[in-house]
Amino acid sequence: MPGMEPASSFAELRRQEAASPKVLYAVDARCTPASPVTDADALAGLCTAAVRAGRGHVLDASHVVFPNGAITLVLILAESHLSIHTWPEENLVAIDLFSCGAIDGNLVIGELVSGLRLTAVTVRRVERGGLATNA
Repeated sequence: MPGMEPASSFAELRRQEAASPKVLYAVDARCTPASPVTDADALAGLCTAAVRAGRGHVLDASHVVFPNGAITLVLILAESHLSIHTWPEENLVAIDLFSCGAIDGNLVIGELVSGLRLTAVTVRRVERGGLATNA
């Protein structure tokens, strides 16, 4: 996919982000007739643009299109990953953005909601990586 960046370019970024908060944004939404949820190229383009808007960096992408037109798309980010799963026959979309460091997760999600023309959006923000150590 055009615009991919090599992982080796982000070694220092990953070191800095190791101590950063890790957050999962779990989004459930309804798609509309205008939502491009059965077009893998449009979906990948919108997701890539949303990540860039949030100051993230796409390293790789992969997708699968199912016989019913549903799509699972995963973007590997320097800051972690974004996955999107569509169920066009049920008008459902699930998005997971796992982020660490400087990426603006709220902006990424806002761009996706707007670009994908989603409605009835529920966003859950879950702090991750807070494991207690046993002494």
